[in-house]
Amino acid sequence: MRMDHDLADMLRYENVAWYEDGAVKILDRRIYPIKREFVTCHHYGEVAQAIQDMVTQSAGPYTAAGMGMALAAYEGRDLRGKDQWALLEKAAATISNARPTTKDRMEQVTKGCLMVAKENLGPSCADAIFSYTVQAMDNRYGRIDKVAKHLVDKMPQEAKVMTQCFGETIVGTMIREAKNRKIDLTMVCPETRPFLQGARFTASVARDMGIDVTVITDNMAAFYLENQGVSFFTSAADAICMDGTIINKVGTLQIAICAKYFGIPYYCTGIPDANHLKGEDVEIEFRDPEESLSAHGIKHTLEGVKGFYPAFDRTPSSLVTEIITDQGPFKPDDLNQYKMDEDNFYNFAV
Repeated sequence: MRMDHDLADMLRYENVAWYEDGAVKILDRRIYPIKREFVTCHHYGEVAQAIQDMVTQSAGPYTAAGMGMALAAYEGRDLRGKDQWALLEKAAATISNARPTTKDRMEQVTKGCLMVAKENLGPSCADAIFSYTVQAMDNRYGRIDKVAKHLVDKMPQEAKVMTQCFGETIVGTMIREAKNRKIDLTMVCPETRPFLQGARFTASVARDMGIDVTVITDNMAAFYLENQGVSFFTSAADAICMDGTIINKVGTLQIAICAKYFGIPYYCTGIPDANHLKGEDVEIEFRDPEESLSAHGIKHTLEGVKGFYPAFDRTPSSLVTEIITDQGPFKPDDLNQYKMDEDNFYNFAV
């Protein structure tokens, strides 16, 4: 049984990113769930561009990266061994650097694909990388399922959980585990402007899996925490630094501040990043400021009004109650107790 069993439609492997017949199909999350369409890529550079353009996001780029490497191998199927290898190295660099904040994790993905490719150069290389990517996805979903079990341990029998942005795999596995334990779970999702990942993705996954879910605007989070009763606030992370700093979608910091003020636990989920020792060492991606002046192509400001759009923020360890990992919960200051292993490909906090 695949580890995406009983999850929402958009979390099924084929509906994230999928390589087949010399092309990669990626669910277009820029328009989902209003429309369910796929972007088809015939060149690995198009996969990198799709990642940069946020055709897919959250954990989607890690899957797309592996599938993009399979596509690169297909593109070089008729090249001699050293030439195919050079193409794959170029593809790995291009795909890994599609977005700066997640570069280290993307490099883990492409490094794993290169390891497989080195032993399978030739016409069969694309199939070998594809098979590796699917198995790695299953491993990652399985590892995040362990995270979900530890997170659900924190839930009362009647639980109301506030999320931030779209944690992807952890959202689905958390809901699946809560349902298995017959927990009466309700969720509240801040919309996550300007891309609306909370409203469009987290809420869609919850609804698809039969959970009572409410969407609030981002500036309602403090009011909701104060007046509506929340069991805990949770988010995934684009990076969990070894000093306990959480790098996640911009807006995580302000909700964490509010949660701390109102005495509500904040549980971050995922796998610590050994390569990120301190939060200030992580580069924060700044996207086109025009994106903050519009929604779904509709501009809301007069010409000449300026925008500002950091894609992520840094939440200090002092605002984090615990970091929930596959090895159990850790206090932010105790991440050095987490036992790193060599099998870290695709084992991301998603």
